Amino acid sequence: MAHQAAIFLACWRANVGWQYGRMDSSGGAAEVTVREVAEDLRPVVERLAQLERHDLSEFRGSTPRANGLFAFDKLPLFFSEPDRHAYLIYYGSALAGFTLTRGLPDGATSISAFFIVRALRRQAVGHQAALALLRMQPGPWAIAFQEENAGAARFWRRIATAAVGSAWREERRSVPGKPAVPPDTWLLLDTDGAHQAPVVTDRCRTPDAGRPRCRH
Repeated sequence: MAHQAAIFLACWRANVGWQYGRMDSSGGAAEVTVREVAEDLRPVVERLAQLERHDLSEFRGSTPRANGLFAFDKLPLFFSEPDRHAYLIYYGSALAGFTLTRGLPDGATSISAFFIVRALRRQAVGHQAALALLRMQPGPWAIAFQEENAGAARFWRRIATAAVGSAWREERRSVPGKPAVPPDTWLLLDTDGAHQAPVVTDRCRTPDAGRPRCRH
C-alpha cells in the first residue's frame, strides 16, 4: 500500500506540474525566455493579442467587432516599423504570452502591450519576463497604465523597483484624443547601468529585410 501511495503521489505531482507549467520535463523550474519575432509568427501574436484585448475590455468598456474580434488596428505596425518590436514569452517550451514595444520621440522605449496567460500568472513568470524585456534594451523606458487597472499598477511599480531600485518616477499624462478617459500613469526609468541579475533572453529571429538575424 505504501508503494502504491508513493506512485500515486508522484503521478499527481507530475500532473499538477504539467497542468500549471510549474515544472519542466526534468521536474525543475522552467526557464522564462523572451524572444523577438518577425512576420512568420505574427499569427501567433495576433491570437494572443485577442486574449489581451479581452482582458482589457473590463477597463476599457470595449466589445468585439461584428466578426467576433477585438480591434487592434496598430498591431501590424509592430512587424513593419523599425522602432516597433514584437516578442513572444515562453515558460520552458510552453508559450506563456507576448509583449510589444515602441520607440518614443524622446528616445525612450514604451511597452505597448504585455500579456501572460492566466494559467501562468502569480508564478513570477510575468515578473521575470518583464525584467528580461527591460534588460534586452538598456536605456530609458516609459511604461503607461490606467490606475483603475489595479493589478497592472501594482505589477509595473514592482517591476520598476526591481529593475532600478528607487531611481524611477511617475507622471500623469492625458490620453491623446480621448478627453473623457482618465490620464495615464507613466513610470519613467533608465535601465542603463542598473545593477541586475542575469535573465535569459533570446534575440534570434527569422531573417527579415533590414532586421538583424540574431543578437544574444
